[in-house]
Amino acid sequence: MKSTSRPWLTEFLLLGAIWGASFLFTRLAATEFGALPTAGLRVTIAALFLLPLLVTRGHWPALVQHWRKIFVLGMLNSGIPFALYAYALLSITTGLSSLINATVPLFGALVAWLWLKDRPHGMKVLGLLIGFVGVAMLAWGKASFKPDASGAVTGWAVLACLGACLCYGISASFTKRYLGGVPSMAIATGSQLGASIGLAAPMVWFWPNQSPSLTAWMGIAVVGVFCTGVAYVLFFRLIDKVGVTGTLTVTFLIPVFAIFYGALFLGEAVTAWMLLCGVVTLFGTALSMGLLTLWRTPPAP
Repeated sequence: MKSTSRPWLTEFLLLGAIWGASFLFTRLAATEFGALPTAGLRVTIAALFLLPLLVTRGHWPALVQHWRKIFVLGMLNSGIPFALYAYALLSITTGLSSLINATVPLFGALVAWLWLKDRPHGMKVLGLLIGFVGVAMLAWGKASFKPDASGAVTGWAVLACLGACLCYGISASFTKRYLGGVPSMAIATGSQLGASIGLAAPMVWFWPNQSPSLTAWMGIAVVGVFCTGVAYVLFFRLIDKVGVTGTLTVTFLIPVFAIFYGALFLGEAVTAWMLLCGVVTLFGTALSMGLLTLWRTPPAP
């Protein structure tokens, strides 16, 4: 039985704060490193951070046994999404990207429905519809495929965020289908290692000609160690304490922290429309995850 005591709340809030900060530090790094080197460095640093923990906890044999599937998962769950978000953050705000990221459970439910035949019913179907309507509302005024004054094309950035969310949804079903029972630390560490191998060549090929500044290096160090390595440790600790469903509610905290950081440190504007669309999206996500209900079905006689 999972613990229901309050000490886990501090770790829960900390995880939301760390993952919310990942958008800020990814942007700081990506503006100088570029999308692919940022993603490659992020997973490499995270892998180096997690490897000693994997070995000391005795899960190295599990990684060796399942390395092929774990490495594939690494590209689905880290390599590709991290690169897509790094690309997107060159054109759109951290707040907007974090709100789109909140749709990950929606994509997870949709992929599980199509792939694993885990069909949602009633309230969860309504939640999927509401959540995707919220995303459509959010992207409607932002997704332009014409370059703005700075030359950025926000439409591709929005699609990149949605593509990353789809990758996360696929990786969740992939894990459930092929990696059930594998220790979580082996999956976390191996996925970062696999992603670092997969991104090694693109990272070198697209390495910037101009040497990145200390700020960019600090950004990539923070996003690699804390926003990926430490975050994974906290994530799996919380799963042990409060279960998967309870831990996934951190999805609702991430945009709150990301919007706050973006406004405070980057001067990003937060509009009423963005907040309204965010509420609609999070409401639909809560329904689709079974965390919220509008009515209760009476028990069968």
